[in-house]
Amino acid sequence: MSLRAFFNSVKEGIRGIIRHPLVTIASITTILLMLIIMGVFFIFSVNARAMMTKLSQKPPIEIYMKLQCTQEQLDLVDQALANNPAVIEYIRKSPEENYNDFKANLGSSASLLDNFDYNMYLPHTFSIRLSDPALAQSVCDSLSTLDGVSKVSQESRVMNLLTRASRIVNITTLVAFVVLFLISLFIISNMVRISVYSRANEIEIMKFVGATNNYIRLPYITEGAIVGIISAVCAWLMTALIYRQVYRNMMEQISQGSFYALIPTRSFMWQELIILVLMGVIIGAVGSGISVRKYVRV
Repeated sequence: MSLRAFFNSVKEGIRGIIRHPLVTIASITTILLMLIIMGVFFIFSVNARAMMTKLSQKPPIEIYMKLQCTQEQLDLVDQALANNPAVIEYIRKSPEENYNDFKANLGSSASLLDNFDYNMYLPHTFSIRLSDPALAQSVCDSLSTLDGVSKVSQESRVMNLLTRASRIVNITTLVAFVVLFLISLFIISNMVRISVYSRANEIEIMKFVGATNNYIRLPYITEGAIVGIISAVCAWLMTALIYRQVYRNMMEQISQGSFYALIPTRSFMWQELIILVLMGVIIGAVGSGISVRKYVRV
């Protein structure tokens, strides 16, 4: 198809939107409702994954060094942690610091440890936070082989639960988007079929005068794509405004570093816009293409 024919088809698609305002409004409303649901679920999944990430980084892995370990052995573990990409943070504590923590936890009974020789009985420790709980076992295995390490302790049940929960969130998000996409495609194809049916005679005449299937189909596909873009932008604006208000109301009493803190609006709204526009264009264009396919076979 030539460039001129392409632009003519685009113009015809825009004219089709103007000539059939009721069908256009119905199509925009249908896609809009589906995209709002997709947008809300996208926002929910983003916040759910963020909370899972915070929770997965919370349970530390504890490294207990051997009593009376050397400075070289401590530096070896320190260097291994610093060079490990799975470790996002670690805290090194001396026997004295661990001793002070124990005394603080005892509260009023802390005087029981006043004469305790912490250098003799308490080890150096490292507390580690990981970027992904699924990497916990491999990190522990590699650290336990280092010279001077007595024990590597982790909450394996918690780590396994977090790994499964992260997978469930990701799979649920994917399945929900696929289901909503198929429902939207079915509904919009039926809506566009009404518009195509009203122009069935026009399509037949174009076929008889030599118009190709692609030339006939393209205006309807363009029309559906434009409707999808309009619906996507409207859905994005609505979800963005609503979420911003929800964010302001909730975050008045919650600190940004809290586990329950929501993701700021600016962190993902442009990403949501791109996803909604792509989904809107695909739903509108494919739905229109499916609807008109029947009538180009004269």
